[in-house]
Amino acid sequence: MSGPPGDGPHPRPSDWNLPNALTLVRVLLVPVYGVLLLDSDGTDAWTRAWACLVFVLAAVTDGIDGRLARSRGQITNFGKVADPIADKALMGMAFIGLSLLGEIWWWVTIVMLAREVGVTVLRFVVIRYGVMPAGRGGKLKTILQTVSLGALTFPLWVLPMAPVWRLLADVVLGAALVAAVASGVDYVFKAVRLRRSSIALQRPDRTADGPGDGR
Repeated sequence: MSGPPGDGPHPRPSDWNLPNALTLVRVLLVPVYGVLLLDSDGTDAWTRAWACLVFVLAAVTDGIDGRLARSRGQITNFGKVADPIADKALMGMAFIGLSLLGEIWWWVTIVMLAREVGVTVLRFVVIRYGVMPAGRGGKLKTILQTVSLGALTFPLWVLPMAPVWRLLADVVLGAALVAAVASGVDYVFKAVRLRRSSIALQRPDRTADGPGDGR
């Protein structure tokens, strides 16, 4: 006897949807941002302003595509892979480009990129045990990182009290660095706990066939 309509498995959403389109737009904006940022060695105020605008647009799509996918039921395997790649490509381009221009110390860029690569690899290593959701520390890192990189991309030297704005941007970047390291360590502990709990659940209960209560 067949069940009522709608009891069967839901069809897999198509990869051709608006959230994935926004993700692709973000990927395409990465080289545009890089060219504008590095044009004329980053000394032209107008190109730096345009680069900042492109960075902001790309960052906005990062916040929109995931929400649209969840609200519309359009979460796809393509989106799960492409979204973090697009995000890391944008942030990586910003860190490397701004370091090339002397706006960010190279050691900061190396630490931030190493953290991103390390967490990504860690997620793939423990994927057999479960999915590690983004924690509050990781979300805070993303917000602080985006704000600081956007500010440092903008030609701050054209603003009144430029040194003050530059100091604020550096402070936010420093906070992002602290959040990145702290959340990275937290992800390591989460991965260890996830692995242990998964192994414990898969381990057979030996007490059922054991030698009794020890008498």
